[in-house]
Amino acid sequence: MNTPDSASHDAPALLSLRGPQAVSPFRLEKLLQSLRREHPAVRAVATGFVHFVQSGRALSPAEMRILEQLLTYGTAATDDLSGEAFLVIPRPGTISPWASKATNIAHNCGLDVIRRIERATRYVVQIDGTPSAALREVIIRAIHDPMTEAVRGDAETAIEMFDSQPPAPMAHVPVMSQGRAALVSANIAMGLAMAADEIDYLNDYYQRIKRNPTDVELMMFAQANSEHCRHKIFNASWTIDGTPRERSLFAMIRNTHQLAPQGTVVAYSDNSAVMQGATIDRFFPAGDGRFAFRQDETHILMKV
Repeated sequence: MNTPDSASHDAPALLSLRGPQAVSPFRLEKLLQSLRREHPAVRAVATGFVHFVQSGRALSPAEMRILEQLLTYGTAATDDLSGEAFLVIPRPGTISPWASKATNIAHNCGLDVIRRIERATRYVVQIDGTPSAALREVIIRAIHDPMTEAVRGDAETAIEMFDSQPPAPMAHVPVMSQGRAALVSANIAMGLAMAADEIDYLNDYYQRIKRNPTDVELMMFAQANSEHCRHKIFNASWTIDGTPRERSLFAMIRNTHQLAPQGTVVAYSDNSAVMQGATIDRFFPAGDGRFAFRQDETHILMKV
């Protein structure tokens, strides 16, 4: 089933195409039990993917056949249940990793007219009686990650995921006039998660060089100096009850490997490790370009 939202050759065309089952039966049953613990009125849950396709013009019948072939995969959806529908979409203003890959595949298959393919997950929840606002909130919290997703009621409101906004101009944070308070406000408004000592450091620095920081500089500082990038807490020295500890938290983790390195080829290198594998048959070409099975020692890569 496909529904063109616009057939104009001048404006972008938008299609919605039903996709396969979105959640495995095991995870669906787990979700159902979780919702029932909150509200016994929940009877059943079903899911299915919905594909949204934005193109420069309406697709021709031949192009539609290619697109439908590309988007035919997985197990048939079972979201035809009667009940309350919730559509989980990528957070507006973002492009999901799935969309980047799917759009690239479509272009490689000759569908250059397609600008973007995005995917949403449709949940249908069957409930005894009319769902209360509290129950709706419970369901919404259970089916999406607010960091990367949003929940909408139907396909019409989901089209906002294709809205494009002009880039915001670079802004300056008024440290010279408002001092440390300006950095505290920016820390909250921009979600920088900077600690008090980091705010003090930045305030002292910009007061010393006598200029206001840009929002770009603050964002870069927060990311480069984050726990994720620098491990400032995991690599820190620890003093507990007046006694300095020999190892940092990171060193404690690495100590496990130092004490028992058996089966490890590489550990803690660029967030990855290599475990000893086995000699297996691998299918690859030789120098003459001919493919054949050849025995080769093959280790196992583990990437964080």
